[in-house]
Amino acid sequence: MRISSLLTALAMLVTTVPAYADKLDDIISSGKLRCAVVLDFPPMGSRDANNEPQGFDVDYCNDLAKALGVEPEFVETPFPDRIPALVSGRADVGVASTSDTLERAKTIGFTVPYFVFKTIVLTRADTNIAKPEDVKGHAVGGPAGTYETILLEKLLKEWGEESSFRAFQTQADVFLALSQKQIDATWTTSSVASDLIRSGKYPDFKVVGDAPVDLDYVSLIALREDQGLLNYLNLFINQQVRTGRYGELYKKWLGTEMGPAPKLTIDGVYR
Repeated sequence: MRISSLLTALAMLVTTVPAYADKLDDIISSGKLRCAVVLDFPPMGSRDANNEPQGFDVDYCNDLAKALGVEPEFVETPFPDRIPALVSGRADVGVASTSDTLERAKTIGFTVPYFVFKTIVLTRADTNIAKPEDVKGHAVGGPAGTYETILLEKLLKEWGEESSFRAFQTQADVFLALSQKQIDATWTTSSVASDLIRSGKYPDFKVVGDAPVDLDYVSLIALREDQGLLNYLNLFINQQVRTGRYGELYKKWLGTEMGPAPKLTIDGVYR
């Protein structure tokens, strides 16, 4: 009797525990994957002549959706809106060149790196900026909330009042301000600068060297509690590299002049 009562109680306990679906299950069940992407950051994300999303991050989202067996849906998010788009439920995953900082990790969940950027100093030909350290004393700026802008603003504070800083909503706004002489320099990625200069849109722009910062490793992002989804994303990144797809996308969107796709590993950490 005692054993029977115990088994009955355990059975009742099991049946009363609610079952929670993982975010990964929700995405598959919905038939769509909502990717937060930045579309003013070529060659990672932009719009083509037909106003359709294109770029490395766009193709990466397409590949992820294909692996999941669902349709991709692109949620355009300026840099400052990448994390809010996930927290508010407007997007499922961020494929948006998001630097994996410890401060951001207090709010959002990060995968292992899926891309890595080198930061350069971009200026105009009519400034007296000939090397990275020459930006001291000039008006500089960058898109609010980005890795490069956060580090640049920190450096300017160390310099004191010799330099002025302006934050902009989008990367396009920064380039426009630079061309209109509202600022004299900005920090951006070598990939963006190369794409911009090749386009011929701003013929007086020039790169004067590498910014004094480490390589910028970026990750896919999802809500911290969606651990099942984050596990899947980590495996997906692994598969992209192992199958050669990462290299294919790098060559497609950054060209051969940038050299081979950089390794996403860090000695002693990502091996």
